[in-house]
Amino acid sequence: MTTIRRRRPLRLAVLAVLMLSLAGMAVVAAYGLWVLDASRPVLDGTVRLTGLSAAVEVQRDGQGVPTLTAAGRLDLARALGFLHGQERFFQMDLLRRAGAGELSGLVGSAALPVDRKRRLHRFRARAQAVLAAQGAEQRALIAAYAAGVNAGLAALGHAPWEYTLLRTTPAPWTEADTFLVVDAMYFNLQSSDADDQLTKRTEIEALGPVLAAFLDPPGTPYDAPVDGSVLPEPPFPVALPDALRAGPGRPVDPRPPAPGSNAFVVSGRLTATGSAIVANDMHLSLTVPNIWYRARMRVSGAAPLDLAGVTLPGTPFLIVGSNGHVAWGFTDGYIETGDAVLLELMPGDKTRYRTPAGPQPLLRYDEKLCPARAPCEDLPVEETIWGPVTGHEADGTPIVWRWAAHDTNAVMTAGFVGLETARTLREALDAAHSAGLPQQNFMAGDSGGHIGWTIIGQVPRRIGLDDQLPHSWADGTHRWDGYLTPAEVPEIVDPPSGRLWTANARVVGGEALAKLGDGGYAEGMRASRIRDDLAARPHFAEADLLAIQTDDRAAMLDEWQHLLLAAIDAHAADPRIEAMRAPVVGWGGKAVPGSVGYRLVEGFRKLAIRRVLGSLLAPVSASMGHDAVAGARAEWPVERLLTDRPAALVPPSYKDWDAVTGAVLNALADAVQDAGGLEKFTWGSVNHTGIHHPLARFVPFLGLLTDPPDIAEAGDAVVPRVAIPGFGASERLVVSPGHEAAGLFDMPAGQAGNPLAPYYLAGQGAWQAGTAGPLLPGQNAWRLILEP
Repeated sequence: MTTIRRRRPLRLAVLAVLMLSLAGMAVVAAYGLWVLDASRPVLDGTVRLTGLSAAVEVQRDGQGVPTLTAAGRLDLARALGFLHGQERFFQMDLLRRAGAGELSGLVGSAALPVDRKRRLHRFRARAQAVLAAQGAEQRALIAAYAAGVNAGLAALGHAPWEYTLLRTTPAPWTEADTFLVVDAMYFNLQSSDADDQLTKRTEIEALGPVLAAFLDPPGTPYDAPVDGSVLPEPPFPVALPDALRAGPGRPVDPRPPAPGSNAFVVSGRLTATGSAIVANDMHLSLTVPNIWYRARMRVSGAAPLDLAGVTLPGTPFLIVGSNGHVAWGFTDGYIETGDAVLLELMPGDKTRYRTPAGPQPLLRYDEKLCPARAPCEDLPVEETIWGPVTGHEADGTPIVWRWAAHDTNAVMTAGFVGLETARTLREALDAAHSAGLPQQNFMAGDSGGHIGWTIIGQVPRRIGLDDQLPHSWADGTHRWDGYLTPAEVPEIVDPPSGRLWTANARVVGGEALAKLGDGGYAEGMRASRIRDDLAARPHFAEADLLAIQTDDRAAMLDEWQHLLLAAIDAHAADPRIEAMRAPVVGWGGKAVPGSVGYRLVEGFRKLAIRRVLGSLLAPVSASMGHDAVAGARAEWPVERLLTDRPAALVPPSYKDWDAVTGAVLNALADAVQDAGGLEKFTWGSVNHTGIHHPLARFVPFLGLLTDPPDIAEAGDAVVPRVAIPGFGASERLVVSPGHEAAGLFDMPAGQAGNPLAPYYLAGQGAWQAGTAGPLLPGQNAWRLILEP
């Protein structure tokens, strides 16, 4: 009895603490729900928006896609800013901070490594210069947009919910922030340092020029340039260099998929309406909400506009879509937009360096990195006439990165205004040449049936830099002479076939390629498949181009299937390996979730590349002190070695090529066993959507509220339907200018940034299934009036 009386107060205390804890959790949950509810966008009613010249009507359909109708372009920019500020401010904040190298100021010290690299480019200071370089019309648009963003943010009942989790408040949007958003895209789409050129130099030094050229070829048989040009294949090396006799090295992974895209267009000669049809799916890292914000934007009056497509929150323009006369889309260009400069310091004076115009002083800027909830740290930045110092050689020589993103023409908004008002393909191409953004393949078609390709963004005029290696620029032999004029930038207009395509691979050869350079063009697997898909049809409607966008047939892996079957034949005595034969024979060649054969072929390919390159690039890894990165087109050399099996090129530590494939098969068999057997070794078990809110990785259970289901998906990095975990088509658009009502569109993760928005994640299922809905917004579900 006495013992029981002693324990009872303890139990009561524990119960009280538990009840208080539950009550506290309930209070926190209730507060969280209130924040979510209060930070939802205003969908109905009337809101005053200072600065408007007339009321703007905003109608949203059931997926939250707005149709904005304004009396003028400035009012439209202000109203779009209001919507972006209401629905996407946190995303915009991340983008501007990513461009400026200020992410740690929002999310904490974990982002300091990124900030240290990006702050070297001092894009916040450069953004002010870019802003000053804009014309009066563009300045007015940007100012109206920024004012609209801040008004939209202020009209929320509470700051976006992410700021509550981060225990901070949002800073207002500025006009220069729009350019920082574009700078963030430069970081996403291009090299921001000299690593690739330094690696190429190390490969030549460690392997010799012949083997280095073979493993990093300028082109491959997969190339599918629109102009039909062919680059010579590098010859087989006669023998391996002595440096490779030391051992096999560690496996080297194939280069992961880089931001890219597919875009293709067919001429009006091949359509029922006589108008061109444009298809575009831009491949990027996927997140919640999606990077793009869908909108239809209309201006009435003397200068009418009717724009449909996607906008980029943080900017006031239509990025991809149609204006009723011209439609356009992008893919990453991968032309040369940066070069490594080896700085020659003056003897005995490390504060000055040699230039063709004589010695110049190294400028020093003291940047300050101030992570949230942690002390600030100083970051000294050295800058030259060519750009910032981004690294040093082993002997201390400074390495400067000369990058088109640093110049004031890196973001020229006049071209976007020109695209919005272009009425012909020619006008659209001219507008593209007056635009500044990360250099992209620009694909367009007009309502008259004309189609064309060019590079949008300014193309540097590079002298003495064809070898893609770092050089001193001290004597002027290696240099940039400004930028190409619009007349000099390559174009392809109305080709005889009536078809154009790009998929981040080489588009042109000859003199045009010499002007653009090779910034790491992708292997031509996707481009050649799209070319063949286009050639297989004599006529096109919108649904035909969507079918090409969602094509998951891996025709370029057929050779790898043959290699795998030959390897199985050579090692059939092992029952684990022989068991692979049936699913490989019946693999179907399609990257679909239930396919065991596809995963086996794809697994064999990746493991073979890892082992062969791990051996052949071992001296490069040793020289650099870390694993070498495979070149953008390293797959074909490995495939050719496994096909031709030259005895002189067997990787070190292997007796012959059978020993190589045997090791690969054993590793593949181990992976099958680890998965629980062949029946569980499906493509869908490793290929899933993997789309998350940026904070869901760091806040426990947040993904249950924010993220779409992480389920198996069709596609791969080597097929037109690019889809791997967390990466893929950020939108799919098919549109014929003048026939937008027949246009098709889908995108992942939906419009909304707030999980309590009634259309949160709307459209995710259609995107995953590859079934697109209409491009134009549907029936009106909400109506908002923005009044002066």
